[in-house]
Amino acid sequence: MPTRPIRAAIFDIDGVVAATPHEQAWRQALAGYADPARFTTAFYQQYVAGKPRMDGARAALRELGVPDADRAAVSYAENKQALIDHLIAARRFDVFPDAVRLLQAMRASGLRIAAASSSKNANAMLALIPFNGGSLLDAFDKNLCGRDFAHGKPAPDIFLSAAEELGVPPVNDVVIEDAPSGIAAARAAGMGSIGVARLGDEHLLHEAHADLVVTSLDQVSVDALVAGQIESRSS
Repeated sequence: MPTRPIRAAIFDIDGVVAATPHEQAWRQALAGYADPARFTTAFYQQYVAGKPRMDGARAALRELGVPDADRAAVSYAENKQALIDHLIAARRFDVFPDAVRLLQAMRASGLRIAAASSSKNANAMLALIPFNGGSLLDAFDKNLCGRDFAHGKPAPDIFLSAAEELGVPPVNDVVIEDAPSGIAAARAAGMGSIGVARLGDEHLLHEAHADLVVTSLDQVSVDALVAGQIESRSS
């Protein structure tokens, strides 16, 4: 791939930085609309993960053949949100240590860093994760989590706004994502992309044309990024 010196990194949160209960909440909230057993991890990753709440709700119900899916999506999303609020308040989520290590390495290398999750719950989780005497919110130079944009992922709006606020041209940004919709958004923004496959879903990220797919963020070479190559330590 062409050389593109990386000066900034843009992180999705759910599935990248934190193991969140979103999939669980979406599945539980499906009762009464469709069989929750049909809402597998692969289904979540393909149709819901990374998208704004209402987009994910509509996509799930349409794919499951729920009658009048667009109308039903409103109450489905509300039920899911009530569940996720409860799970987050109970701290039913974990941080991925490899993500924290990558954040620290990138900060030490002078990269600018943004958080850019479509989830309106991301900030509540980040505020509960300790980091350098504060919370993980402090690890980011800019935070766009949960903001409303005209178009959600796979559209590039949130990533282009992150690049503008970081003051770094898109060509010099890399996005770290776990969802195909996020990889598609990064590509649409003209940015590099790293897909982290924590759920055995490497094929989905490859199909979305991520520049690099890893199973752990410890595999990402920050030195290579700064030098202009998106590659793993073993490359």
